[in-house]
Amino acid sequence: MSLRFAIIGCGRIAKRHADQIIKLGNLAAVCDTNIEKCNSFALKYNTKPYYTIEDLLKNETDLSVISICTPNGLHSEHSILALKKGINVLCEKPLSITVTDGELMIRTALDANKKLFVVKQNRYNPPIVFLKKLIEENKLGKILSFQINCFWNRPEEYYADWKGTKDLDGGTLFTQFSHFIDLLYWMLGDVAEVKSILKNYLHASIEIEDSGVVLFEMKNNAIGTLNYTVNSFSSNMEGSFTVFGENGTVKVGGQYLNELEYCNVRDIEFPTLPKGNAANGYGFYQGSMSNHDKVYENLIKVLQNPSHDFASGEEGLKTIEIIEKIYSGQ
Repeated sequence: MSLRFAIIGCGRIAKRHADQIIKLGNLAAVCDTNIEKCNSFALKYNTKPYYTIEDLLKNETDLSVISICTPNGLHSEHSILALKKGINVLCEKPLSITVTDGELMIRTALDANKKLFVVKQNRYNPPIVFLKKLIEENKLGKILSFQINCFWNRPEEYYADWKGTKDLDGGTLFTQFSHFIDLLYWMLGDVAEVKSILKNYLHASIEIEDSGVVLFEMKNNAIGTLNYTVNSFSSNMEGSFTVFGENGTVKVGGQYLNELEYCNVRDIEFPTLPKGNAANGYGFYQGSMSNHDKVYENLIKVLQNPSHDFASGEEGLKTIEIIEKIYSGQ
């Protein structure tokens, strides 16, 4: 039987979800409080529109998964409503914008005996897969230090509606760069200590920072930096992760962690990697790599075989914990 999905939130990222759902299952319903937007989205994907989550949950009683594509600050509330109805949840990044909310989401999923997944599509970038394997197989030896650079552009017109607000956006690390924090934890483990400097230079209309510099000491004793901004002039410049180990140095770069820029590792030749997907395009700006195809393929594998690897709510929570440390480490 085909899996039945619903999408909560009909904004830009929801299209990425819908395009994959219709390949692998049945998009039974969509929901948005903006009636015009919801109707247009439903018409495009030949599905049923709802204007409140309560109506959707009342009438769609046999859903397999609900994909949460609403503003960051609503992820917790909307995920919990779905989980309490006995429906698995795939939540867009970030899982939440507070640790307290994320913990409540995880407890609700456990109580309901349902899955809580979080979208971490950059884990599927071919150079990231390669670097992760090197670390897992200890090819780099002891990890000494690292450098993460996130140099993107977000013009003033990007910050419309909820973007840039404290309550619904949460901060640049949640909306733009949470994938990089996820990869830091996924690759190198947990953070021991954080010091940060955060500023807003060019976006007077927003309540959050547009730039930051962060110093990390990891629990494995490695040290490193995160330098991020949405003030790269005119366009996105770089999204990179460089790891220095006792037996090698690797830099994954490009604009979106999509290129293996440097690889000098003992006894390993520079590899030829598969070509990755294109970046997400949103009209006047671009986002991270478009790997939602792999997100959904793996989600279905987990529903068929719970032992299959996937970014869980618990892993999504680690990202939120680290971001909270950064925002409190000024």
